[in-house]
Amino acid sequence: MQTISSELETAVGLNQPMPARATRALADLIDGLGRSWLWTAMAMQDIRIRYRGSVLGPFWLTLSTAIMIAAMSVIYARLFKTNLDSYLPYLAIGLIVWQFLSTLINEGCLTFLAVQTVILQAPMPFSVHAYRLVCRNFIVLAHNFAIIPVILIFFAPTVGWRALWCLPGFLVLAIDGVFVSIFFGMLSARFRDVPPIVTSFVQVLFFVTPIFWSPTLLGPFEHIIELNPFFAAIDVIRAPLLDVPTAAYSWPILIVTTVVGGAISFAAFARFRSRIAYWI
Repeated sequence: MQTISSELETAVGLNQPMPARATRALADLIDGLGRSWLWTAMAMQDIRIRYRGSVLGPFWLTLSTAIMIAAMSVIYARLFKTNLDSYLPYLAIGLIVWQFLSTLINEGCLTFLAVQTVILQAPMPFSVHAYRLVCRNFIVLAHNFAIIPVILIFFAPTVGWRALWCLPGFLVLAIDGVFVSIFFGMLSARFRDVPPIVTSFVQVLFFVTPIFWSPTLLGPFEHIIELNPFFAAIDVIRAPLLDVPTAAYSWPILIVTTVVGGAISFAAFARFRSRIAYWI
């Protein structure tokens, strides 16, 4: 029995030293990134299948988001006693970016479970599925983001060169999305209770993150809530588009979160990559 177990560990690479596993994991990430033609095509196919038979396709989500923004802006602008002209762009950008982040996390739990058949039948880098998920959500984000220029034209005409700072923000979020998808994808493949737990946790985060309310409402506790990594992720996109400076801690927190989270995710990927096919 011990011999069989040893042979199985050798076959899946469980008894390899950590440097060798890290090399294989890095090769997986690089190889998967190099197959951009594959995961972009798969992401586009996901969008077509999801909205097959629909007249507006993914723009139905855009329409529903626009209606939600309109309704929330009217209600919360009165509740917070603020000017609708300044509150509407703030809410719209925050809500759209939040939808992107929350969907990345929730769908990230299904990174490998949702493609079980593909993993078992078609040999390819595991990272392809993470890139596919991030690409798919950026396509949906692009549809929703069509709302932003319209709102900015009418309610925030002072948009200037500072808006270009949202581009590195999107790049960092894309990197975070890949590592989040890999980490939670593996964790959910091993423990099937993880997806509903993460979904519940994300719902709570929606209310404690300054998405539809401003940190200034907390008074002396304003800077504490700005330490929220999710606020930082939203702020590096929202602040440039509103032509205002980002919060003092947003970029440092986002960079530290990316580095630390990426290191943890990569270490887990290197350690457990060879078990993913067995877990699903």
